Amino acid sequence: MLQALTEQELHNLAMNIVGKKLQEMGYEFVAVNSKLKRHPQFVLYKKGEPTIFVLVKVTKNIQHPESYDVLWMETFKEHAKKSNAKVWYAGVGIANAESVDLPVFKDQPYYVAFEDFVKILE
Repeated sequence: MLQALTEQELHNLAMNIVGKKLQEMGYEFVAVNSKLKRHPQFVLYKKGEPTIFVLVKVTKNIQHPESYDVLWMETFKEHAKKSNAKVWYAGVGIANAESVDLPVFKDQPYYVAFEDFVKILE
């Protein structure tokens, strides 16, 4: 019997995808928070660069996963400014490989749409 991934499991999958890309880019993780609706998910360090907060959000929208709630982001930008941090947004589209109308099931094929980070505050 097929079992759909929970919101938390989808979020964890997105976190793994983003985390792997950040490691490939040479960043070290100062902090990682994988709880839903807790931000930022990653606090990054790289010698000679300011702190970077990365917000990860999973969506079924594989056409435009980089879309985000502007009002929500403004609130977070204010928090980042107080910490002299940059803000990157990682919108990760994850959808069932057979139909975007179906949930993503455990151990079944799925599509991932994630190209790069949207640099919100530099």
